[in-house]
Amino acid sequence: MQYESLDMITDSEPTVSPDEAERWSALAIASLGSFLTPFMLSSVNIALPTIGKEFQTDAVLLSWVATAYLLAAAVSLVPFGKLADIHGRKKVQLWGMVIFALTSFLAGLSWSAESLIFFRVFQGVGIAMIFATGIAILTSVFPLAERGRVIGITVAAVYSGLACGPFAGGWLTQHLGWRSIFLINAPMGLLVIVLILWKLKGEWAGARGESFDIIGSLIYGSAVVAFMIGASGLPDLRSAALTLGGLLSMGLFAWWETRVAHPVFEVRLFTRNRVFAFSCLAALIHYSATFGVTFLISLFLQYIKGFAPQDAGLIMIAQPVMMTLFSPFAGKVSDRVEPRMIASLGMGITSASLLLLSTISAGTSTGFIIAGLMTLGFGFALFSSPNMNAIMSSVEKKYYGIASGSVGTMRLLGQILSMAIATLMFALFIGRTQITPAQYPAFIQSVRTALLVFSGLCLCGVYFSLSRGQLREK
Repeated sequence: MQYESLDMITDSEPTVSPDEAERWSALAIASLGSFLTPFMLSSVNIALPTIGKEFQTDAVLLSWVATAYLLAAAVSLVPFGKLADIHGRKKVQLWGMVIFALTSFLAGLSWSAESLIFFRVFQGVGIAMIFATGIAILTSVFPLAERGRVIGITVAAVYSGLACGPFAGGWLTQHLGWRSIFLINAPMGLLVIVLILWKLKGEWAGARGESFDIIGSLIYGSAVVAFMIGASGLPDLRSAALTLGGLLSMGLFAWWETRVAHPVFEVRLFTRNRVFAFSCLAALIHYSATFGVTFLISLFLQYIKGFAPQDAGLIMIAQPVMMTLFSPFAGKVSDRVEPRMIASLGMGITSASLLLLSTISAGTSTGFIIAGLMTLGFGFALFSSPNMNAIMSSVEKKYYGIASGSVGTMRLLGQILSMAIATLMFALFIGRTQITPAQYPAFIQSVRTALLVFSGLCLCGVYFSLSRGQLREK
């Protein structure tokens, strides 16, 4: 395999010798952080109809309960990842967990949709601080021979959060109220805080002494915010201008990062490594086409099919269960078969499942929806692990941190774009009004159109996935 040269990038991670207890404490902390993020996302999605009913919220504003969290995380992930490298990963992770626990508690006390969205913003900042440091600390304390295994455990924690979130969120919403979803996360956060203070004695800062790229961070944050706010207001002309401004600002960010001594985000891997660049692009497209499905189908099951939150959550488990079962298998196969082939097949299956789900109506059977979600989960499993394998295997060992951060950024940006598409469909078909029985036909049309767009995105993604080139030499 041929590696691309990036002479200006240095591997400055200090040598550390943590004891066994500290290593496994780091794994427990990283796994809990990896569990909390998808658990919070998927459980809150189930509670959205109940939240909307209590606050009498229109469909567009309701979507911001999920979107604000993702937007804040996406804006914060890159800067805090760099700050952690400069000032210490444990320090940033500790404060991230403090912010997450505090804002989870405050979100449970929200008095309006606007206040809930406000707390969700800071909750997203806390999660970004946790997410930016968890894997980085693991790679700092575990030897190379053990990293694949422990990273695999944290990935399993992600899928566990996805699987538990819908059912737990539905059960809590139905029996204890939607606020309990947030309140239960506060003590979980406190548990991690205690573990960090008690068990993690060392500190890890691979870029200590480097300057922080404030200008680049501001350009990046402004670009993401402008794009998301603009996309949610389309087809309004001012919103279209804001969306375009966000895209142009992202180009400006990429230009700026190639001209500073210590960039906040390493963009040169994208210009010099085709396998890496196209694999990241495939990840961006795939998350753009799949994340909003949980949001849309959970609303459909409760509004149109009349399911209680707990029952809707049980149905939604079908997708993450398939992901959990088949992701290890797909990853193992990609060690022997070219990853782009397995990942492309998975994306094709995802596209087909989304196309089938786009035909749903009020008379669609529950079995059909479950089958569609299971197929979606299977396609996701075939794509995710091999694509990650391709990304991490396309760079040299000293670039693993950069590659891992890039994957996280692609995931969050894809999730934001997915919610932007869903929000746009609501704005086009329903408008800024509460979802009531009178709006159900328009709601169904918005869901079907969004799923059709998602299917088309995945179909385009297959092209980029296949075009990434060979990872291994023949």
